[in-house]
Order: sequence, then C-alpha cells, then structure tokens
Amino acid sequence: MSVLILGLVLFLGSHSLRIFADGWRKRQIARLGEKKWKLLYSLTAIVGFVLICWGFGLARHEPVLLYTPPAWLMRLNALFTLVAFVLLAAARVPRNGIKARLHHPQVLAVKTWAFGHLLATGMLHDVVLFGAFLLWAVALFAASRRRDRREGAVYPPGTLKGTVITVVAGVVAWAVFALWLHALLIGVKPVM
Repeated sequence: MSVLILGLVLFLGSHSLRIFADGWRKRQIARLGEKKWKLLYSLTAIVGFVLICWGFGLARHEPVLLYTPPAWLMRLNALFTLVAFVLLAAARVPRNGIKARLHHPQVLAVKTWAFGHLLATGMLHDVVLFGAFLLWAVALFAASRRRDRREGAVYPPGTLKGTVITVVAGVVAWAVFALWLHALLIGVKPVM
C-alpha cells in the first residue's frame, strides 16, 4: 500500500500545485525556465503514475475488504464511466457545448470516474486510489472555478457539430475501453 500512496502523493501532489502553491510554482517556472519546469513536472508525474500502477497491482495481492457493493452499483458504474469518457472528450474536442457550459470537463470526468468506482468497489486499495482522485478532483474543480471568476475567463460557445463529435468520441472510447482495454490493462472485465 505504501507504493500506491507514494505514487498518489507524487502524481496528485504535482497536479495540485496550482491549487495549493501557485505562487511557488510561478517562482520556480521563472527560476528554472518553462522547459526545465515542464520536464521536472512531467518526470514527477510519470514516476507518480508508474508507482500508482505498480502499487495498486501490489495492493491487489493482499486485499482488505471494507464493504461489499451490491451488483447494481457495479452496473451503475458503467454509466458513470460512460459519462466520464464523454466529459474527457469534451476537454479535447474544440467548440463543444459541454465544455462551454461546464468549463472544466476533464476534472469533472475524474470526479465522475472516481465516484462511480468508489460505489462499485469495496477493497481498501480501491478506496485509497479512487478516494484520493475524488478528493483531488473536488478541490481542483473548486479552485479552477474560483480562478476563472477571478481572471474573468470566457469560454467559447459550443456548436452542435462540436457537441455531437464530443459525445460520439466519448461513447466510442468508452466502448473500446469497457469491452476490451479495461480487461487487458487492469485485469477486470467491467462489462459482461
């Protein structure tokens, strides 16, 4: 479990600097230069991500059951994950109505994914992983919305075309992941 926690600290910690230490972050960028900062930031995030994957795999070998979710919550998680994939697509597809309305769909995707997985799983390692991502996403979304208001951020309006492309891309990506990649990468087949 310690490897998983270390990975979460590195990965989510590096992704939390704008929330908790934006002034320090800006000073480091000015001191190191943008390229060196991005390299250091990327290396930290990659190491954290690798440790999360490795630590989660290790923790699954010594499971600690906290609760047993009913089967319908496990099926409901498929819907949460579908919504998360559409939100993730909304962060990438230009001029879609979802991003125009929600402003930070990628963070909302993480919240939705983590919440759904907390409902559907009951092992300690699941709660640590998905709970950490959920708490981080809640804090980041609140901080991002405050920063938007403070800076007067304006998001371009969405178009029907951009929104349709977003939804289709999200659904297709979800189907590929749910039907094939999740079992291949994580070892669990979520859709039966």
